[in-house]
Amino acid sequence: MRYRLTCLTPVLVGNGQKLSPVDYMVWRNQVNVLDQPRIFRLLARGPRLETYLAQLRRAEKLDFASWGGFAQNFADRRIPFENAAAAAYWERARGESLQIPVFVSGPHGPYLPGSALKGAIRTGLLFAAWKDRLSGRLEALDAEQMARRPGEVLEQEALGSSGANLMRLVRVSDSQPVGTGALKVYMLRVATLEARAGGQYELGWKQAPRGWVDARRVEESTPLFAEMAAPGTVFEGQWRENSYLSQPGVWEALGWKEPPDTAGILRVVNEYAARLLDVHREYARRAGLTLVVRNLEQVASRLPSDGRKACLLAIGWGSGLLAKSGFLDTASEAYRRAMSQSPLYSRALYAGLPFPKTRRIVFLENQPATLPGWALLELE
Repeated sequence: MRYRLTCLTPVLVGNGQKLSPVDYMVWRNQVNVLDQPRIFRLLARGPRLETYLAQLRRAEKLDFASWGGFAQNFADRRIPFENAAAAAYWERARGESLQIPVFVSGPHGPYLPGSALKGAIRTGLLFAAWKDRLSGRLEALDAEQMARRPGEVLEQEALGSSGANLMRLVRVSDSQPVGTGALKVYMLRVATLEARAGGQYELGWKQAPRGWVDARRVEESTPLFAEMAAPGTVFEGQWRENSYLSQPGVWEALGWKEPPDTAGILRVVNEYAARLLDVHREYARRAGLTLVVRNLEQVASRLPSDGRKACLLAIGWGSGLLAKSGFLDTASEAYRRAMSQSPLYSRALYAGLPFPKTRRIVFLENQPATLPGWALLELE
């Protein structure tokens, strides 16, 4: 069986690599990734190598006036910005904005790792196992257990240990590579909510390192840039089901409650996706992000309802905490108590505010338009 993953919004599945601002130059509204070994060989023939190395060591980005010719003649690849306005914001940006996370790529081009696909499906299975029981299970854990990474125990209870994990049912290959023309550099900003009187909220935008700024000054917020697969990009690969695990006697021995199958897995993943989209749409409505609401409604319209072997997924970088945790009732007291044990999240659990109160928003044509990471998976 083959799978076909179609990007519905910009998608980034990376391997942790980022383009440093001294490894590329922006020219003609595109990111020109420099062939540094070739440049070093060229400069080694003359006196300019030390000057170039000195700028690599101390500069935030390369001086275009001095080295702009490299962008024209020594580029490995050229990645266009989604919109010319993004290039203009890049010119004014500083710090972390200049580090561009890139799509995972092999010798033959960008591809979708099978592990990323299985990870997104696994989150949907956790949602199905936890949606009615996790709050009670968290209440039963004492403070010592909470401090010892309870998530690992709870995940094992839900899906089984490594030898009996439900995800053993399917094997997913890496996709075939796609052309580099499918990738663009998108601009994102981080939206946040600020509580106001009467239970109302006001939209703000994160500005590093100053926290949030007024919603009317969105252009002063810190832009982020990422190489992402454009909507409509298709990744294809092999999907195999270990059907022997569904045979009588086998699934019972593994401790599973019922014989699993691909159709059942896709069904619960779609249930999770529908609920996650509801949560995101409610956030966007509270924030007044009308274009985001409209786009998420278009994504929700792609939820399979005709019995096809298909599901919606939130996958990759920027899809947020909720797309990775498998539990969506973040207002639950037991959940908030558990999260408060983590120094990373304890300060974010403000009373009266939804958790999480931020979202990475993709800007299209210089407008806050959508959330990253949504895709349609189809099996055929």
